[in-house]
Amino acid sequence: MSVNRCMHLFSLLQRHINTRNARTVAGGCHDVCRSVLFHKHSPVGVAGSSRHVCSDGSPPKPPDTSLFIPVPLKTESTEHSSVGAELSKTLDRPELLKIVNQFYKRKEIRKLAADNGLDARLFHQAFIIFRKYVMETSLLPADLHIILSDICCGAGHVGDIFPYFMRHAKQVFPMLDCMDDLRKISDLRFPPNWYPEARAIQRKVIFHAGPTNSGKTYKAIQRYLAAKSGVYCGPLKLLAHEIFEKSNTSGVTCDLITGEERTLMNPEGTPASHVSCTIEMCSVTTPYEVAVIDEIQMIRDPSRGWAWTRALLGLCAEEIHICGEPAAIDFVRELMYTTGEEVEVHNYQRLNPFKVLNYPIKSLKNLNPGDCIVCFNKNDIYTLSRQIESGGKECAVIYGSLPPGTKLSQARKFNDPDDPCKILVATDAIGMGLNLSIKRIIFNSLMKPNINEKGEKQMEVISTSQALQIAGRAGRFSSTFKEGEVTTMYSEDLKVLKEILSNTVAPIEAAGLHPTSDQIEMFAYHLPDATLSNLIDIFVSLSQVDGVYFVCNIDDFKFLAEMIQHIPLTLRSRYVFCTAPINKKETFVCTSFLKFARQFSREEPLTFDWVCRLIGWPVAPPKNIKDLAHLEAVHDVLDLYLWLSYRFMDMFPHTNLVREIQKELDDIIQRGILNITQLISASDSKMNKVMQKSDSSRDQRTQNMPEPVMDSLTAQLVRDGKLSHSMLQLLHREWAKEQQQKNIKQTALDNEHHNIDDNRKTK
Repeated sequence: MSVNRCMHLFSLLQRHINTRNARTVAGGCHDVCRSVLFHKHSPVGVAGSSRHVCSDGSPPKPPDTSLFIPVPLKTESTEHSSVGAELSKTLDRPELLKIVNQFYKRKEIRKLAADNGLDARLFHQAFIIFRKYVMETSLLPADLHIILSDICCGAGHVGDIFPYFMRHAKQVFPMLDCMDDLRKISDLRFPPNWYPEARAIQRKVIFHAGPTNSGKTYKAIQRYLAAKSGVYCGPLKLLAHEIFEKSNTSGVTCDLITGEERTLMNPEGTPASHVSCTIEMCSVTTPYEVAVIDEIQMIRDPSRGWAWTRALLGLCAEEIHICGEPAAIDFVRELMYTTGEEVEVHNYQRLNPFKVLNYPIKSLKNLNPGDCIVCFNKNDIYTLSRQIESGGKECAVIYGSLPPGTKLSQARKFNDPDDPCKILVATDAIGMGLNLSIKRIIFNSLMKPNINEKGEKQMEVISTSQALQIAGRAGRFSSTFKEGEVTTMYSEDLKVLKEILSNTVAPIEAAGLHPTSDQIEMFAYHLPDATLSNLIDIFVSLSQVDGVYFVCNIDDFKFLAEMIQHIPLTLRSRYVFCTAPINKKETFVCTSFLKFARQFSREEPLTFDWVCRLIGWPVAPPKNIKDLAHLEAVHDVLDLYLWLSYRFMDMFPHTNLVREIQKELDDIIQRGILNITQLISASDSKMNKVMQKSDSSRDQRTQNMPEPVMDSLTAQLVRDGKLSHSMLQLLHREWAKEQQQKNIKQTALDNEHHNIDDNRKTK
């Protein structure tokens, strides 16, 4: 090698040498590392320990490193990549593999790695990637090549690899280098400080506490109507509509704001002094004289609790009127203590009593006018409504996935004294938002699917709070029945119901929180290569909350984030799409959601004609239950369009036209519900034909087969009394729902890929 070439190579290395020397002087951890591990070389600086003490004196919880996804690194070759080989020698790969494996086995290395944020799992993963990098990269960085060459020649110590290993690990796992910043961003311990406008005023907080039908909300609304300005925050669109109509009927100009609708009453389009909204849509920066927060006990809801927390802490109103169960009083006082605000409590008693009967209904023949059968399964509603009408009685039907207009139509039909329909079959959707003239509540079952703290779906006996909410619909003050009655369909449930209703409602202990788009954007700044779903997971893993708060379930958010991960969107747009309130159980809704996101990513407006082609408008009236369920899904898709239109007005321009066809669709669904018995009969007839055909085919295949020696395991369990028929049906339903959930996402993705292929062929 010529002298000039040597001089050139040494000049290239000068930067590496200077960097190492500078870090040797400044690195506080470096001296310890060298005394323990290093013999000869001055290594690149090592990051200090990631363990820091929180403000309350306790160390932060360790991150869930299973969420840390390695970032693929691109090997970039430069004109000086061979400097290390020229200054030392070509590395002996077998010898190099031995050295790297020795590095991995040393306990001192593992301890030092743990001090720098690499637990056992992450250390192993980082090492595997580092080893592959060292063994398979033809031209390593000059400083790393020289260190490895010295160790191979016996002039260095295996511990000298550690700084370069950490440098590589931080490139593969960038969150290691910014863990302190990530912890600060995800620190959720002081929610009251998020709302400076509310903290700048001294609010008067009044809690109207009482059971259903006690007049608590009425008192709060009277104060709301008398104020110069006010906001009503309700849990349902139906409740927001009710207060909106009541306000304007009373001569108080009031706007309506829900996720899918904006109605401004002033002709010039300026905001009115009063607004009725769903709680997620309330403004925490607009000043009001009076704010009403309804159903405050939902602050503990695993999915939506964050909205009540935000309203309670953030509404900028002189008076905050809270309505809800007495079980929330102590908790609200505790929260308001953190804001320096006192709580004035007004207690209310039920206006009309209800009593629990000592006998069950047992048979649908024992139904009377004013009866409401409550189910927690839509299939049970179909079955019961058909049986009731087969017995010569008309019934109304209400369940959660029906459009609001259809629910109101069925409620009016049931309440009308001149209408022959005197029986109602409904889910717990009647617990809020509908005024119904019910004499007797009949629980068809006490088992309801719930989402637990881990986000898992499970069947549970209804809680005391849920039972009281539903039972309280009987004998309401405004109805024709002055005393309500409550019972069950089956004898074995009645004793359980009495025990549930006799219990005290469990006090509320925690309020929900949810990461904001700003927090996720700050996370993404530090982790630009992470997916949105992964960002949310890491955020929740690192988040710190006080004992009075919890992070709400984010499974629905992640479900949508993973579904559209392959679609190129900005982070903020992606976040907004993933907060859309869609029914992820419906394949058609999920597929439409994907198509919305794909069209949006192309910066092509989603026009009225485009939407009509998507949903197949105009639609035909339903001929069976399957058709009815599809029309309900189409209604949800139109709701999704309207929801997105208020967040991306330029890309969803035809709000009024979509709302018009949604009203037409609502009418079609209403007519279908009126003929639900015929739809159920048509569905059963079609299913029977399919089953007969299937049985016939199976008989032909099995006619020559010998008789089985033993029954199936299921039959044995039923015969031995270890499994009842009702339990068997419940297991079938749970299995079917799990299978449906697994298939929905794959079907939606398959449809999306199919559409992409079709578009490519067209082009």
